[in-house]
Amino acid sequence: SLQAGLAVLLKAERLFHSSYHSQAVHIRPVCRVRFLQSWWSSSSVLVSRDLTRLSLVQDASCLAVSWELRQTLTVVFDSFSSGQGKKDWSLFKMFSRTLTDACPLASQSKVYVDISPKNKEKELLEVTPAPSSLHEAVVQGDKRTYAVYDLLSPSLFNTSRSLNVQLKWKRPQDSSELPIPVLHAQRYVSGYGLQTGEISTLIYNTHPYRAFPVILLETVPWYLRLYVHTLTIITKGKENKPS
Repeated sequence: SLQAGLAVLLKAERLFHSSYHSQAVHIRPVCRVRFLQSWWSSSSVLVSRDLTRLSLVQDASCLAVSWELRQTLTVVFDSFSSGQGKKDWSLFKMFSRTLTDACPLASQSKVYVDISPKNKEKELLEVTPAPSSLHEAVVQGDKRTYAVYDLLSPSLFNTSRSLNVQLKWKRPQDSSELPIPVLHAQRYVSGYGLQTGEISTLIYNTHPYRAFPVILLETVPWYLRLYVHTLTIITKGKENKPS
């Protein structure tokens, strides 16, 4: 196989049978950093020497620009429904493959698993194998905890050269619905024909006080013909005219 690193998981049969998948290419200009060189002297009775220090400083004028290319793949697996109400999952269950090594050209290759509890009390869940480290971050105003697997760490892979990250619940699982994210959306198609056919997208922000910027990208089915002048935006019951 010519695949290595995380690309080993990209099995088309599994990706196209997921609940959702999307690919994106992001290109943006980035201001380069420049080196500043400074000197200072250290002298004593018998010794006198000059030392040089290099430091990185962001170019405020942004005269030198580099281009950043970022490719992303988003895949959603509904393991709760397909697993008959069980929330346990693993890389092998989702992709029918496991990780064997890191990409030889990558300077950084990591897997992050969200192990944040949905309640204040700590969830009785178990992630195997043990992660290389834990990482905490604030996402949409909520504190999240991630188990981090560094694929460049030689001790991460077992003797079979296979890494199958698994998450299991230690207690019997209830059949309650999964918690809804703070920022979520619903989308549906209604009506028919050019006169009454429409796409409705509902975006919900349930955070008590914080607002979030949203970029909406609509994928229009081939059988619908839309017109920009029919776009309507309603926020809290009031219509907003696009600028």
